[in-house]
Formats: sequence, C-alpha cells, structure tokens
Amino acid sequence: MVHSMSLRLSVLDQSPISQGMTVGDALRNTVDLARLVDGLGFTRYWLAEHHGTVMLAGTSPEIVIGPVAAATARIRVGSGGVMLPHYSPLKVAETFSLLNALHPERIDLAVGRAAGTDPMTAFALQRDRRTAAPDDFPQQLVELLCYVRDGFPAGHQFARLRPSPLPDHSGPQPWLLGSSPQSGIWAAELGLPYAFADFIYPGGAAVARHYRQHFIPCAAQKSPYVIVAAWALCADTDGEAKQLAASSRMGFAHFLAGTPITVPPVETALQFLEQHPDSLAAVAKRRRAIIGTPSRVREELEALAAEYEADEIMVVTITYDHQARRRSYELLAQAFL
Repeated sequence: MVHSMSLRLSVLDQSPISQGMTVGDALRNTVDLARLVDGLGFTRYWLAEHHGTVMLAGTSPEIVIGPVAAATARIRVGSGGVMLPHYSPLKVAETFSLLNALHPERIDLAVGRAAGTDPMTAFALQRDRRTAAPDDFPQQLVELLCYVRDGFPAGHQFARLRPSPLPDHSGPQPWLLGSSPQSGIWAAELGLPYAFADFIYPGGAAVARHYRQHFIPCAAQKSPYVIVAAWALCADTDGEAKQLAASSRMGFAHFLAGTPITVPPVETALQFLEQHPDSLAAVAKRRRAIIGTPSRVREELEALAAEYEADEIMVVTITYDHQARRRSYELLAQAFL
C-alpha cells in the first residue's frame, strides 16, 4: 500500500485531451491510469467535472465513474466533483445510489459549488432560463445529504422520497469540495469529510484548520477528515519533470488568456514559454505545482500535507504523453512505499 507516516495518496483525474487525441482516447487513458494506480495501492480515484473546454474531457464524472469502477478492483471511485448548482439533488442522489448498487462500499459523492465553466456555458446548462439560477447551494447540499445519508425530518415536503434504488449497503460517501473559506465552514457544520483544492487556491491551510476546529461529528462521520489536492509531476530527473510540466503550463496560460487549447507537445510548450515569460510568471503566481524527482516531490507533498494537517493527498497531473503521466504516478508510489 502507498503510505507515508499514514498519509494516503489518491488521484484526481481531469481526463486531459492532448493535441491530436480524440475524447475517446482521453477517456480510455483515464480507465488505463485508474487500473494502474489501483494496482499501486492508491486510496481513491476521482473524476472532475468541467464544461466548455477543449483541454479536458470530463464533463460528466457520473458517466466515467462506472467504467472506472468496473475496470478496477479495490480503489474507491468518485466525483471530484459534481457541480451541484447545475442539478437536482434527487437526480444526483439517484445516479450515485445506482453506482453504489453496482459497486458497493466504493463510491464517493464529492460535490462542489463552482460552475466548472464560464458564465455563458453555466447559463446554457440551466433547465429554466427565465431568471438567473438561485444561489441556494447550502439548501441543495442539505437536501442531497437527506437523500444519501440522514433522511428528511418528519413533516418535510420530501419526507416520503427515497433515492431509487434503495442501497443494499450503506450509500455513497458524501464529501464537500472547496477552494475558499465558506466551503470549510459548511463541511464542519454538516459533519462532512472535506477536500481542499490547493492547486486552484494555494494557501488554504487556515481553512482546513478552521474546519478541524469547528467540526461537528455526526453518525456518519465521527471526526474531521481532510484531503489536500495538489498539482504534481514526477520524473527521473528535475530537468525532465520541468520539461514535461511545460505542456500543462502552456495549456493553463491559454486558459487564463481565454483561448483554450488541447495539451500541447513538450517542444511546442517549451518554445512558447521561452517566448512568453510573462505567461509563465502568471501561471506560477496563480497555481502551486510540485515538480521534480520522486524524492523532491515526496518531500514537498509531505510538507504540504503537514501544512494542512491533511489525512490524504490527492494528486492531479497533466502531461502531453500518457506514458509520462503513468510514469509520474508509478514514481510517486515508489517514493511513498
């Protein structure tokens, strides 16, 4: 098993699409990577939700969870996450109850508040477009938890409803994702395990600390539990790792500029970053990335986990070449063995 000082390792997969690759290729790579890390002893494998981008194939984690869970044996599989404002809590509960019926005790239902896209695409995802969608995420979250965990209080209008099918075992494990202080407050109040996206908002250690201090235990979750999600890339040398990371950095630079692209080849990316040092600086300022040899990456991940007092590290990695991404997780597993 992968562990270091009882620190668990997991994967967040955004299903990147490289230049010249089809969406099908990207999704087959996702299943292939899941099989690999299942064998390496990683704890869980989460699929992301993004809309309206040519670089990432994961628009519907709930569709990819099934094939990934079917292709693996023991790793937990889930959403990282479902962007709840787009959906009906009952529909989400039913979908994940179905997945849980197929793969008992292995399904995680992690939800987030972000749109996962630009405002126009978010509006297009709305079922009713007469007005802007209400900002009622806390109410949605409580309703979802009633379906999958707590049951509704007596007298509630939905008290007789149950997600279909009713689980034979315990239902999917709910989680809250976050990249801001408010999410940590909600996770603590509702007794939820909490995953913080450090790769989106570096410096959330205070949020994690507040969550731990104010956590309210419940029957389903007796104590606080923190995952910190980090962007990391391992290679045999620091130089090779830095070169491989150029593809993702060029991709994110274009994302920031509003001109999204598929993940570019390393040579193209190195040339672009050399010609646009300001773009590289902007990316480095916005995103923390842990890049280098296995020993260097392990040291920095352990430091990050200590900073967050995290129980688990979830690693997201994007490379142009799928084999390089596989190799990065293999080296990570070796470093933590």
